[in-house]
Amino acid sequence: MDTEAREIDLGALIRDVPDFPQPGILFKDITTLTKDRAAFRQTVDRLTRPFRDAGIDRVVGIESRGFIFAGAVAYLLGAGFVPVRKEGKLPAVSIKREYSLEYGTNVLEMHRDAIEPGHTVLIVDDVLATGGTALATAHLVESLEGKVAGMAFVVELGFLKGREHLQDYRLLSLVTY
Repeated sequence: MDTEAREIDLGALIRDVPDFPQPGILFKDITTLTKDRAAFRQTVDRLTRPFRDAGIDRVVGIESRGFIFAGAVAYLLGAGFVPVRKEGKLPAVSIKREYSLEYGTNVLEMHRDAIEPGHTVLIVDDVLATGGTALATAHLVESLEGKVAGMAFVVELGFLKGREHLQDYRLLSLVTY
């Protein structure tokens, strides 16, 4: 249930930061949304609602801003929270996957024991850009025999066509640019 009767225009609360993290990138800063308690609460509610009856066992949050939303979504769904982190940040035995993003490549890791075979998983992140991060995360989940029930994003950068790489998955984006 949303915290307010009216739907908040979340896009209006997201700040543009030019040339971050490098020249030519227009960064969508969600901290201006998260500091607004009603908007933050409604964002989490809207990310959660479509997956309430999906039997989610684990919510996977992608480092680092995905953690902001994924933990709250996991709580509302009564699911466990699993962090996916950049290489070298997890303390126990991990699996890894290299991926491409709009301005380079990176490696993601997940603990080997984070997902059990047959677990139903929701992947949550702040932004869907090229789709590389989300796809790498899905591959990590699937390599542990988990089932990806969907992916939920606060922001989608539609012009980067990330959705095209994720056609096999149920996708939710709250704001599209």
